[in-house]
Amino acid sequence: MMRLTASWVLLATVAGLTGFVQADEPPAIALKSGDRIVFLGDSITQGGDSHDKGYVRIIRKALTEKHPDLKLEVIGAGISGNKVPDLQRRLERDVIARKPTLVVIYIGINDVWHGEKDPARGTMPDAFKEGLKDVVGKCQTAGAAVVLCTPTVIGEKTDGQNGLDEKLDAYSDITRGLAKELKLPLCDLRKAFVDYLAEHNKENHPKGILTGDRVHLNETGNKFVADQMLLVIDK
Repeated sequence: MMRLTASWVLLATVAGLTGFVQADEPPAIALKSGDRIVFLGDSITQGGDSHDKGYVRIIRKALTEKHPDLKLEVIGAGISGNKVPDLQRRLERDVIARKPTLVVIYIGINDVWHGEKDPARGTMPDAFKEGLKDVVGKCQTAGAAVVLCTPTVIGEKTDGQNGLDEKLDAYSDITRGLAKELKLPLCDLRKAFVDYLAEHNKENHPKGILTGDRVHLNETGNKFVADQMLLVIDK
């Protein structure tokens, strides 16, 4: 797997994917025979590999059909309720032991959400950054390339009108900054969701556009996330 040398910012919509805005053109990920791609995250990722219309399964099917000769292995490693500290604790067992060549990390919702009423149950910004950096470093030491994804939404009202929008923006900025610092590809799902909802949620519904319950992806949301990620991992 070729190591990437610059961060990517993904701008896309379900109606028409628009590609990347890049400060520097990095080498593309070169998928090769026997690659193992692990999707690491929380219940959104767990759900993404629990039914045929989940985003992990959509990606698995797309890559298998496009690259049948490569015999790629696509692994879902999402667990409900997980925050960054949980990823740190289970990384060896659920990721490193599987000898991945690429790890896609989609995390942050619970780090924000669980701290809404009790900060001790969430993840403080510094701990979020350092924990995520630790996970990335251990994946790289094990020989895997890493893609970082920003957290998406807790509520689908237009930007700024959900109670945790400001915190989600702040934690997304942490992820963006870390991707830039570590020269990692970035799948900016937060921006993609916000932009899409601003265009397609004129009636300001709290859910039902990309999520079923304000957080977890519905069918459209799963397809949306799969499209964004495929542009990063199989450009």
